[in-house]
Amino acid sequence: MQNTRLPTFFLSHGGGPWPFMDGDYRRAHAQLEASLQALPATLPAKPKAILMISAHWEETAFTVMTSPAPGMLYDYGGFPAHTYEVVYPAPGDPVLAERVVALIQAAGLPAARDAQRGFDHGAFCTLVPMYPDADVPVVQLSLKRGLSPADHLALGRALAPLRDEGMLILGSGFSFHNLRLYGMQGREPSAAFDGWLQSALPTPDGRAERLQAWAQAPAARLAHPREEHLLPLMVAAGAAEGDTATCNYHETGFLGGVTASSFRFG
Repeated sequence: MQNTRLPTFFLSHGGGPWPFMDGDYRRAHAQLEASLQALPATLPAKPKAILMISAHWEETAFTVMTSPAPGMLYDYGGFPAHTYEVVYPAPGDPVLAERVVALIQAAGLPAARDAQRGFDHGAFCTLVPMYPDADVPVVQLSLKRGLSPADHLALGRALAPLRDEGMLILGSGFSFHNLRLYGMQGREPSAAFDGWLQSALPTPDGRAERLQAWAQAPAARLAHPREEHLLPLMVAAGAAEGDTATCNYHETGFLGGVTASSFRFG
């Protein structure tokens, strides 16, 4: 693991507790699931721990989960009863949590701790296919209210040293997140915004500037009426600012017609 720099990722995490379901809804996530299952084998080494930035947690300061044994947060509604009893028993990592706090503060950004927070579905639904044995410690990190792209790019830059310390930085959101436009009505706006992502992300030169101006992209506000599902991308990109990016998951018919993608940096 020593001297092995890990890549960072922006992962589209799908809808609700899909890894714990069967039937058509689970099958609709088949391509996404396959990409997540394949991800660990693409890494140069197994991570010592995972730092997870989920779209489903916002605080006034960048807030770090410090529990050594995080619980579960069932932050979804209308799903089968058993999905409110599922458990992803990965341990926390208080040492990593303190390292994250120190890096954030050293960058002049606001940091806080939360010893009670459990894994939300943006975290555990990406991790179940990747590490089903829950044998990699996980620390979750919040977004910062206000959802400033510049702040979240700066957060990524602050966290970049972790890549050389065996930590895998994962941003969990979704490349298209307009719940009113899933299905055929989302086909055109999701494809338009995804096309912009595919052109804006691969080359590091000017990428931060392009991401800060994301709202001027084609169909940007149709793809993200509120940008919390896009901000984890900023963190992943900021932590790999000099690296090229590649698309590691892409489909054009997700949940009835939506174009969806995930990206690897480095």
